[in-house]
Amino acid sequence: MAPATPTRREVVILALLLVLLLYVFRKGDEQHARHPASQSPALGNKTFVSPSETTHSSDARVLEGRLSWGSSPVPQTKVLAHVPGWTIFDKLYIFKGIVYIVTNEPSRVPDISHMYSKGLFIQNGKEAEQSRLPTDEDIRVISTKEAKTLFGRGANRLDGVSYFINDPYQFVTHYYHWSAELWFGFWRTYSSLDPTISENGTTTLPPVRRLLFNHLDAYHWRDYAAMNQWVIRSAFPGVVMEFRNDWQDRAEMARPFVFDRVVVADRSATMLSYNYARFQRTASAPFALPGSVNWWMTMRNNAIQFTGLDPGTGGGTLGTPVITYISRQEWGRRMLIKEDHERLVQELYKLRDQYGYEVNIVAAEKMSRVEQLQLAARTTIMMGVHGNGLTSLIWMKPNPRSTVIEFFFPGGFAFDYEYTTRALGMTHYGFWGSQSFTSPGVPEPKYVEGFQGNSIPLDGAAVARLCVERLTLTSEVDD
Repeated sequence: MAPATPTRREVVILALLLVLLLYVFRKGDEQHARHPASQSPALGNKTFVSPSETTHSSDARVLEGRLSWGSSPVPQTKVLAHVPGWTIFDKLYIFKGIVYIVTNEPSRVPDISHMYSKGLFIQNGKEAEQSRLPTDEDIRVISTKEAKTLFGRGANRLDGVSYFINDPYQFVTHYYHWSAELWFGFWRTYSSLDPTISENGTTTLPPVRRLLFNHLDAYHWRDYAAMNQWVIRSAFPGVVMEFRNDWQDRAEMARPFVFDRVVVADRSATMLSYNYARFQRTASAPFALPGSVNWWMTMRNNAIQFTGLDPGTGGGTLGTPVITYISRQEWGRRMLIKEDHERLVQELYKLRDQYGYEVNIVAAEKMSRVEQLQLAARTTIMMGVHGNGLTSLIWMKPNPRSTVIEFFFPGGFAFDYEYTTRALGMTHYGFWGSQSFTSPGVPEPKYVEGFQGNSIPLDGAAVARLCVERLTLTSEVDD
C-alpha cells in the first residue's frame, strides 16, 4: 500500500517545528559563548567561575587574543581593591615597559607611590626610600583620549587573572618571605573578592594563569630549601611564569598589552602602610581588606592534597594532639644551649608517656618537602627557635588548640612567625628562658646581641607545662 501524502497543514506544522528547533539551538550557542561557566577551570577539588564572566568590559569587543575598541573610547582601568603595596586592577595596560592606568577620574586613583615603585633593593635611609619612588618612566595615569592616541584601536590581552610582582630577588629566594609574605599577601588580597570562602577552601575566584616578575631572572625565585616551587605548583598547577626577559620582550615589541585582571604586589610600596609600621610584615597590609575567616584554606588545603594527604587532616579538637619540635641544633646558627635542648626533648617525651601525645623531634633539613608539609598538616603544637623551619606553620589546620611556640634569646623578638600565626587564627607564644608571652602582650621587635647566636637559654619544663595547658584547656571543645 502506498504511503499517505502529507497534507498541506502537516507540512506547515513540520516546517514551523524545524524553525523553532533551529532558533533554540542558535540561542543556546550564543548563551554558551557569553557565559562559558561550564568550562571553568578547576583547581584541586575547588570550583571556579570563568574569568571572562568577571573581567570583560561590556563596552569593548573581545577577540581571542586582543581587546579591540575601534573608534570607541579605550576601556578604563578599574581598581577593585587596594592597600599600600597590594592592588587589584581590571584593564591595567603596559606599553614599552611602562604601566598605564587609564581613567578620566584621576582623583579617584590611589597614590601612585602606594601601588608601584622602581623595584629596587630595599636599603635603609631616606635617600634610599626616595630612590625607590616611581616616576613617569615606571607608571603613568592617563585619560582615555591620551590612551587612544598612544595605544591606537586595541591592545593585546593578557587574559584571565595575573599576579604581577614588582620586586627584586632580595626577599624572594627564601621560603618564609615567599610563602608567608609574597604568597600570603597575594592570596589575602585576591581572596578579598570572595568573602564566602568556606572552611574546606571552596571559592568562586578564577585561578591565576600567570606570575610576572619584571625584575627577576628565571633562576632567581627558587629558595635553598626548594619549597617555593611546591607552594606554586600545588596552588595553581597550570600557572605560567614570566621573568625579566619576557618583560623586556613585550617592551621592545612596542605594542600595548592589557591585563584582564591583575594583582600587583610591590614590597617598597607596602612599607608605606600603617600595618607594616606596626609589624614589619608586608603581608600585614592586606588584612585591612574584607575577607573570609577561612581565606587561607584554599591554599592550605591544595598544598596538603598535593602531598597525598586528605585536606581535612589536622582538624578538630578531639583527636590525639601532635607536638612537633623543629630542632636547629645541627644548623650552626641560632641554636639552644645543648643542655637546654636535651632537657626540652626529655620533657616532651614525658608528655608522650604521660598523656599519650604524639611527639616528633625533627630537623627540617633532613626531611623531604613532602614529609615537612605532611607533618605540619598533622601538627597541633609546633615549636622551635626563631627560623625558617617554622614557616611550615602555614600548613597547620587552625583549631582552638593550634599553637606555635617560638624560642628567642632573652630580650629579642621579631614579628615574623608571631604575626603569621595570628593571621591564621592560631595562638603564638614566645619564650625567653622560662618566661612566656603572647598577644597582645608581646615586646617590641629587637635583635639583641645573642639573637643569632648558639647559646639561647630555655626552660624545657616551662614549655612542657604550656603544652599541657594549651591541650587540656580546650580538650572538651567539640569540633
